Amino acid sequence: MNYRIALVDDHTLFRTGLRGLLENMLGCQVVAEASSGEEFLAMLQGLEVDVVFMDFSMGGMDGAQTTEEALARRPELRIITLSMFGEESYYSRMVKAGAKGFLLKDSAIDEVAEALQCVMGGGSYFSAQLLQSIRRNLHSPLQGQEDPISEREKEILVAICQGLSNQEIADQLFISKRTVDKHRANILEKTGCKNTAALVVYALRNGIVDL
Repeated sequence: MNYRIALVDDHTLFRTGLRGLLENMLGCQVVAEASSGEEFLAMLQGLEVDVVFMDFSMGGMDGAQTTEEALARRPELRIITLSMFGEESYYSRMVKAGAKGFLLKDSAIDEVAEALQCVMGGGSYFSAQLLQSIRRNLHSPLQGQEDPISEREKEILVAICQGLSNQEIADQLFISKRTVDKHRANILEKTGCKNTAALVVYALRNGIVDL
């Protein structure tokens, strides 16, 4: 891996440790460090960076606020959330803000590598522990309500949650990519989701997938 990475965390010791792991074990280049959201946003203009590891709990602007502002300025950034906690309130806010990856701070280095590869490939990544937490805390399928998405849309949503691209989904279902594009847009509109990560949470919450 030759990714340019920024670390945003208010604990110097943690940043130092993560930087060592990334550079020594994964061969990544840490190009910037910040101890707060405000400090990161101040250095963002002109910063050549591919991936940002963003702590959620920081003094001043928290990770969700910083992520939302950073993506408003630089929509191409891939942001991976770091948190000590797996509660829904943390990652749901980061999903809405636009983060692509979600890791607990005690994740193994192999999982960090997997998250990097996934988000750089255009996907979204949830750590195994967070998926378990989502299944446990958010699994409340629609009851007494009309299901907003069709069976075909559910097929496509399952494939999206498996990390398949629109072209791969089209090939798998023997339909055109244009049709998949339209279905995906309809799913986003019907569910009120803004991105793939939000779709994963929706699918888990409503029992459509069990990752």
